[in-house]
Amino acid sequence: MYDIMPSTYSISEAQAKFPALVKEAAEKTVTITRRNTVVGYLISPERMEGILETLEILSNPEAMRAIEAGENGRTTYLSLEALDEADEG
Repeated sequence: MYDIMPSTYSISEAQAKFPALVKEAAEKTVTITRRNTVVGYLISPERMEGILETLEILSNPEAMRAIEAGENGRTTYLSLEALDEADEG
């Protein structure tokens, strides 16, 4: 499971520990700061892929309409068996 609480390092600390931070980023977000201001994040590829997939869904009007319809109870859900029968018929 991905820990959402970030570890925070200054740029100079991050430079000195970069290989270890790459490993740490597999488990949690690593925040990089400069003069106590966040300037970057180091995250795992899986986390980044999830973020990109979410952004893709959010930018798709058809997907957002389908999500809204589901949230408002305007969607009919079918069992997997019903879907299989529809494919066969």
